[in-house]
Amino acid sequence: MPRTAEELLYRIAIGGYKHMTPLIWRRLHEAGISDEQFFTLPAADIARAVGADASLFGVESRRAAIDGARAEAAFAADKGIKVLPWLSPEYPARLKACNNAPGVLYSLGDIHPMAAHVVSIVGTRHATPYGIDFTRTLVEDLVSMLDDLVIVSGLAYGIDIAAHRAALNAGVPTGAVFAHGLNMLYPSDHRKEAREMLANGGFVATEYRSNSPVHKGNFLARNRIVAGMSDVVVIVETDTKGGSLSTARHAASFQRTVVAVPGRVTDKYSRGCNALIANGEASLIRDAEDLVNVLGWQTRLKTGDQQQMLLLTPEQERIVEYLRQHPQVTANELCAALSLTYAAVSADLIELEIIDAVSAHPGGRYVAVEKAR
Repeated sequence: MPRTAEELLYRIAIGGYKHMTPLIWRRLHEAGISDEQFFTLPAADIARAVGADASLFGVESRRAAIDGARAEAAFAADKGIKVLPWLSPEYPARLKACNNAPGVLYSLGDIHPMAAHVVSIVGTRHATPYGIDFTRTLVEDLVSMLDDLVIVSGLAYGIDIAAHRAALNAGVPTGAVFAHGLNMLYPSDHRKEAREMLANGGFVATEYRSNSPVHKGNFLARNRIVAGMSDVVVIVETDTKGGSLSTARHAASFQRTVVAVPGRVTDKYSRGCNALIANGEASLIRDAEDLVNVLGWQTRLKTGDQQQMLLLTPEQERIVEYLRQHPQVTANELCAALSLTYAAVSADLIELEIIDAVSAHPGGRYVAVEKAR
């Protein structure tokens, strides 16, 4: 956190500066130009340091940024809000890698910038019992399988709040990304859950200042943050024009994994998920084990796992270990990587499938089954 009120002011001002980009910010940092100096140095000096046109850093533009930040700095200081600019070590590491990450985040609680496993779960506001039950079971099972897990969503009605509640009940941190400033909470019906999230190691975060007007576009823009923060976006239920589809598109653009829960073709709020799966835009998952297999995540050892590993030959152990690090590879790729013959690899894969140590996926690709780790 900033040590002084001035540092807080400059942090908010530079984060919201209209011409600021991650590239310019990085170059400022590399040139040793502080947030305060950005607002006091001549425009020509800044332009020379970052390799940009001096017109982007006019005195009036920078003064307006400072003036616009004053009210927010006072609000943040009064409410204990963390102001996390893009270069802050507390800024979520995954989001920082996205080309359209917000210049600054405002947050309360612990945002877990380096968590090992971050899962975003989103879906329709009109969740069915099927979707809510799946969400609860998915989170419970992920908690039993993974360490350092954080569940992210948007605190909306339906699947979002089901994901947050499931995480709270399972005792893992959960965070919500808002489409408005931290001066309000929408929907207000979920104020209790928001308080519990903060009390139990979670967070609420937004890119919007407290005086920003709320409009429909904010919610679509918010979805890129939900996607960018995570390793994987889980779409539980959505129609073919549901807002969750924008989260899926953002995730795909960030090279993040997208998975979807299938449903009956006659169910309105499964049509979007079924379409994502049919179009190859999302992998189908039936449960938590499918999810961790798609990601190639290593889970906690369970009773009997060590004994099962002892049943594998050294060659099979090499195959399983390689698949842990490189999920979704073919038998031919295994041959090349491990210098084994195709006949040997094929025979081993058959045995490993029989004992449920690996699973075959479409296209002749294999992944290590988590319980075999």
